[in-house]
Amino acid sequence: MSNVRSALFVLLCLCVVLCGGCATLHHSEPIDVIMTGLEPLQGEGLEVRMLVKLRIQNPNDAPFDFNGVSVKMDVQGKPFASGVSDAAGSVPRFGETTVSVPVSIPLFRIARQTVGVITSDYGGKLEYEMTGKLAGQEFDSVPFSSKGVLTLPAEFFEGGK
Repeated sequence: MSNVRSALFVLLCLCVVLCGGCATLHHSEPIDVIMTGLEPLQGEGLEVRMLVKLRIQNPNDAPFDFNGVSVKMDVQGKPFASGVSDAAGSVPRFGETTVSVPVSIPLFRIARQTVGVITSDYGGKLEYEMTGKLAGQEFDSVPFSSKGVLTLPAEFFEGGK
C-alpha cells in the first residue's frame, strides 16, 4: 500500500509541474509604461509632491485590467521619488490609457541631486529610471521599467543670465 501512495504522490507532483509548464506557454508582450508629464502638487513639510502622468500601452491581443499603480524613480542612479495610487482601469487590446500617480520627493534627496548636478559635469542632462508595478486581478500584477533623460534649462547653469 505504501508503494501505491508513493506512486500516486509522484504522479500528482508530475501533474502539477506539467500544468505549471503549460501556464507559462502563454506568450504576451510586456506592457509599456511611459512618463508623459509632471505637475506640481501641494507639498507637506519637508517634501515636494508631484503628479506623474503615465501612458500605459498594451501591445497584446487581450485587455489588461489594473487596480493600483506603484512607482519609484531614480535620478542619476540614486533614489529620488516614489508614489502609489489606487487608480483602476483597463487598457484595451492593442490600446492605451493614461493614469496619474502622486509621488513624494524628500527635500534631502532634492538637495543631494542639486549638489550633484552643480559639482559634476552632467551637461544639463539627467538620466532617470522609473520602475513600478500595475496591480492586476489577483496574482496578475505586471512590473514595468522605463528609462529616459531629463534636460535641464540652460538658465540653470548660467545663474539666470
